[in-house]
Amino acid sequence: MAREAGADHVIVDAGSNFAEEAVRLADGEGVHVAYDGTGPVSWKASLDALRRCGTLCWFGPVLGGPGPVEITSIPKSIKIGYAVFMDHVPTPDLLRAHSAQLFNWIIEGRLKVHIGGTYPLADAAHAHADMESRRTTGKLLLIP
Repeated sequence: MAREAGADHVIVDAGSNFAEEAVRLADGEGVHVAYDGTGPVSWKASLDALRRCGTLCWFGPVLGGPGPVEITSIPKSIKIGYAVFMDHVPTPDLLRAHSAQLFNWIIEGRLKVHIGGTYPLADAAHAHADMESRRTTGKLLLIP
């Protein structure tokens, strides 16, 4: 699915061992940007995957933050940003504008949404367990 969406390379990693392969695929330089929303387990690997002056975009960590970070320990002049939704979409009007753009892209076919499964609302726990176990791809729909 990632290749169909335009990815040049795909690394499937259940742990945090992706950095070496990411660096290899980026001609030994490392990647320009790493997007990490996982948590403290992947923090170091995300830093290791970056090239000199790369950017780590840390967003909504599911499993918690990395803990205290000593600023002088960050290697390779890496930049770190933490995106908070309300900073990027601070008003209801902006939320409506972005939502309209998103749905227009879907209608125009510029953005494809893959529905990976549907579950009765009563089976929400099952849907969540399937996501956690990595048995799903795309969006899951809960049907009332």
